[in-house]
Amino acid sequence: MSNDNNMNTKDFLIGALVGGLVGAASALLLAPKTGKELREELNNQALTAKEKTSGLTQTALEKGSQYASLAKEKSSTIAKTVSEQSSHLVGRVKELTESVRKDVEELSQSADDLTADFEEAGIEIANTVKKEVAELHEAVLEEQASDEETASSKA
Repeated sequence: MSNDNNMNTKDFLIGALVGGLVGAASALLLAPKTGKELREELNNQALTAKEKTSGLTQTALEKGSQYASLAKEKSSTIAKTVSEQSSHLVGRVKELTESVRKDVEELSQSADDLTADFEEAGIEIANTVKKEVAELHEAVLEEQASDEETASSKA
């Protein structure tokens, strides 16, 4: 939008300058003056036109320089912001990676602890079962011996 506005202003200024020159030339050529007066008037108008174009050129150069420095400043600010944001993001990713690594280590340790606990519980259960089987075996042997005694005393 601003670019269209600048173009319209530029076109208007060029049109006004050309129109002014054509009007001045027409007025000079159609005015009842001597050749010497007409040449002097044309020279004066040419100098005036030259000064105006020089002024417009200088203004255009100043505006261009201002816009260039503004663009450079804005791009520098944007680059700095992007750099800061990316550094912040990299730091955050590193923090999250470290946190996940610690969590994985803790879970791995917990799994190792549970495995050790299950192994201990399995050994205890196996020992208990062996003990009960041995006691049951002894009870069966005692009962057999008792049955044999009872059977021999009856016989």
